[in-house]
Amino acid sequence: MSAKTRQAIKALEAALLLGVLGDGLLRATPWGLNVLVWVGALSLALMVLLGGRRKCALSGGGHWLLLSAILFAASIAWRDSRTLNCLAGSGVLISLALIAWRARGGRLWLAGIAEYFLGIVLAGVNTFLAGFPLLFFEVRWREIPVAGWSRQVKAVMGGLLIALPLLILFTALFASADASFERMINRFFFTNYDEIFGHIFLTLILAWLAGGFLRGLLFGWKAKLNDGHMTLVPPDQVENCGPEPAKENVEPQALKPKQVSLGIIQIGMTLGLLNLLFLCFVLLQLPYFFGSSALVQASNGMTFSEYYRRGFFELVTVAGLVLPLLLIAHWLLRKGNPTHERIFRLLAGTQIFLLFIIMASAVRRMLLYQSEYGLTELRFYTTAFMAWLALVFVWFAATALRGRREQFAFGALIACLLVIITLHVINPDAFIVRVNVAHAQSGRSFDADYAASLSADAMPALIESLPSLNESARRVVASRVLNNWARHGRADWRSWNWSRSRYRRTVLENMNLLRAIVTPQNE
Repeated sequence: MSAKTRQAIKALEAALLLGVLGDGLLRATPWGLNVLVWVGALSLALMVLLGGRRKCALSGGGHWLLLSAILFAASIAWRDSRTLNCLAGSGVLISLALIAWRARGGRLWLAGIAEYFLGIVLAGVNTFLAGFPLLFFEVRWREIPVAGWSRQVKAVMGGLLIALPLLILFTALFASADASFERMINRFFFTNYDEIFGHIFLTLILAWLAGGFLRGLLFGWKAKLNDGHMTLVPPDQVENCGPEPAKENVEPQALKPKQVSLGIIQIGMTLGLLNLLFLCFVLLQLPYFFGSSALVQASNGMTFSEYYRRGFFELVTVAGLVLPLLLIAHWLLRKGNPTHERIFRLLAGTQIFLLFIIMASAVRRMLLYQSEYGLTELRFYTTAFMAWLALVFVWFAATALRGRREQFAFGALIACLLVIITLHVINPDAFIVRVNVAHAQSGRSFDADYAASLSADAMPALIESLPSLNESARRVVASRVLNNWARHGRADWRSWNWSRSRYRRTVLENMNLLRAIVTPQNE
């Protein structure tokens, strides 16, 4: 049996074990510790299977991406917010996809947005489809000796035939002798076959995906440059699998297809007219950008809610559209003339400057609206998106506008991952509760139903704030907290989550207070 067949069989065995483990772990919801355990098992299987090839397959940042996947999986066992869990899950998938892409010769630091997008998509498609070549090409079934297997199978079947009638006899006697044993046998044989099918289906799906991922790193194809032509070769035939190659060695001019381009007149007129529009908007709206709530309400009968609805989200949309616009304009600009590139930098820099003023106005609108109506998840996460956009625009100015466009995509991705980590540290749900309680203490309304509907991340802060709330709000919060605690009182270890555990512990410590609020003594 060849070494490649042995390694492929080990990959199949690891994939099947990961499928069985995933079925046992991931069926328990809501997800928590089980995701971390499964991703850790996948990482361990990958490291064991790679063996001496680990340095090659995980070169160029692969180790850090593997650590990133584990950290994001741990975040699911940390926070209870569904939004944060979705972001952390996205971080896990993106990290694993980039590992698979990097193992095939993809670049991380020197790659454009299109390369990142195509690389992640191809890594996902390969994970779904790579099970076929793993089964039919990497495993050379003719090399596996069948003589030994046939003898062992015959021996096992003979033992089963001998034991089967004895098992039936003694099982019937034991079932007649004990009712509990009879019920156990009935549950085992007369079970829900839909549930059995669900276990088998989930096991096979997870095993298939794990096998496809492992196959990509073990037997995937890497890019290699031969005499000016890019070819695909097996990774074990690539002599140098260290750091990712420099841009000039990977993308020579001969390999670049002729792309559509525009001159500085077309690009300059477009950006110049947009800059003029942005400037007019900034100048006309300056009083509203930085005015007080009284100014807003006194202007043309505009209510605060109308000002918010016609302001913040529209300005966020503007900020979100400018980034792809500048990227496309920079990509289309015909290169080679330094003067034209300087003009583009001036126009793009002006647009970014004006956009930062507009973004500041959007944040100002949010703060004004928040001071009247409080904070919600949508308002918080939209503001966080604005913060990420601000980082990305700064990075765009530092890279693309200085002739290093190939570094932009990696920095934007890192900024996104850092923002997700920062959100986990901030704990948005608890932050929302504290902000809204502070507003209630200043005489504004407090939406107790909304606060009590937040995840377990917010509950300790909400319980701590009970003395600061009025009687009706306290009763609503205490009632919802107790109901949620009763529903989540018994936790499967697979679904263990730090925030949910802390929530249950806090409720137990304050049980008498909560019950006294819900059922006052004078009643």
